[in-house]
Amino acid sequence: IVEHPAGGYKKIFETCKELAEPIEAQVTGQVPQWLTGSLLRVGPGMFEVGDQAFHHLFDGQALIHKFDLKNGKVTYYRKFVRTDAYVRAMTENRVVITEFGTTAYPDPCKNIFSRFFTYFQGIEVTDNCLVNIYPIGEDFYACTETNYITKINPETLETLTKVDLCNYLSVNGVTAHPHIEKDGTVYNIGNCFGKNMTLAYNVVKIPPIQKDKSDPIEKSRVVVQFPSSEHFKPSYVHSFGITENYFVFVETPVKINLLKFLSAWAIRGTNYMDCFESNETMGTWFHLASKNPGEYKDYKFRTSAFNLFHHINCYEDQDFIVVDLCTWKGFDFVYNYLYLANLRNNWEEVKKSAIMAPQPEVRRYVLPLTVDKAKGKNLVSLTYTTAIAVLRSDGTIWLEPEVLFSGPRQAFEFPQINYNRFNGKDYMYAYGLGLNHFIPDRICKLNVKTKEIWVWQEPDSYPSEPLFVQTPGRLEEDDGVLLSIVVSPGAAQRPGYLLILNARDLTEIARAEVEVTFPVTFHGIYKT
Repeated sequence: IVEHPAGGYKKIFETCKELAEPIEAQVTGQVPQWLTGSLLRVGPGMFEVGDQAFHHLFDGQALIHKFDLKNGKVTYYRKFVRTDAYVRAMTENRVVITEFGTTAYPDPCKNIFSRFFTYFQGIEVTDNCLVNIYPIGEDFYACTETNYITKINPETLETLTKVDLCNYLSVNGVTAHPHIEKDGTVYNIGNCFGKNMTLAYNVVKIPPIQKDKSDPIEKSRVVVQFPSSEHFKPSYVHSFGITENYFVFVETPVKINLLKFLSAWAIRGTNYMDCFESNETMGTWFHLASKNPGEYKDYKFRTSAFNLFHHINCYEDQDFIVVDLCTWKGFDFVYNYLYLANLRNNWEEVKKSAIMAPQPEVRRYVLPLTVDKAKGKNLVSLTYTTAIAVLRSDGTIWLEPEVLFSGPRQAFEFPQINYNRFNGKDYMYAYGLGLNHFIPDRICKLNVKTKEIWVWQEPDSYPSEPLFVQTPGRLEEDDGVLLSIVVSPGAAQRPGYLLILNARDLTEIARAEVEVTFPVTFHGIYKT
């Protein structure tokens, strides 16, 4: 286990300035000639406004980073997204809109009456789109997990328009992890609090580019609904799974207390984090629905409690659905450990905190589509997995996973695959960011069939989620490169770089160094 006593990781939680224009990177090694495009990534870039600090990892104001690759040359550019949250914070020099773990208070300069009325205007939901970027039709959107997504220009990084998905769909918000099919169809999932407080999770479909060039978002619709296990308390949903014919939804014990959310919000200083609680008895429920037609399948899959943020992949094999997940064991909410004060702590303290937190594990679950065997017998007949499924006398099907990777406080997270060719299909390789007590310090590759693991790691270097780009015209699943942006705070001259690895064995092909450092980024895309 690598140690970080010098605390260089604190650098990735520091505010930075945007750039006036792109800067040229110094390349060592050789950028493949075929690699021409832009790596776009997003994350927090401003961790305080005036004298007010943001408290949580998911609060800082959204900053878009872009590496352009062309003819072996590389440039870097970054710009803050001009969200309402950002523009108003800049204008008033304070936190104006409540973020995930930071409460905005009414303007102290206003008199008591106008302050009182501000409180009762209800919720102003944040549009701080710091989590991901994805295409809809010909447009690109930055997003968080609320109902607002923000259209951006992928060339200039200018902010174009704020879109409220509530105008088109009955959802309260959607995840930052849509699935995008080959034809450009976008699927996503979101909570919906319907009439008389009925609760459900809606899968939504946004069609591909329209012939008449109209906005595909206007044609979006709900295709299927998953029921909620609990009245008034939807589970937190961060991603979902998709196969050729099914949607897979994992309902975890991390719950949003709606009553708290709606009442506390109106009266006193509450933020999103205050509204989470854990159901200590439900465990975890798996749900299935068919895609065409969209239809909920009433299997009662159950297993023990875990947190889930990222699906790796799912696929159908014979009469089974194989579901690979990055889990965190138990019902205690992992986000409780992601306050900036925690992450900026000295190394020994960071380690102590991670010891208390849920432990990470990469798991494979197998869901049987036919349940006709005797009770108490393993229903899974796939020979290559030890995952089991057992029908119990109450009609529920209990699942036990096969563990694909497990290391104490060493997470394989922010998983990526050869998405264009293998999403929803039987596959062999996953790539991920290795978190060492929550600190990102390595890039990993996992063979999900043999459990073999490869690692890229350098001292005092803090990489991002690796994105896979396939070599044009090649057929092997791992024939391509991985792109990650790395902060190496000790490097005096050029502390940040784009790293290009061979996806086969994680050896370095090239790096493109710049004279600035980067704050943490979460997700992004490679745009050709």
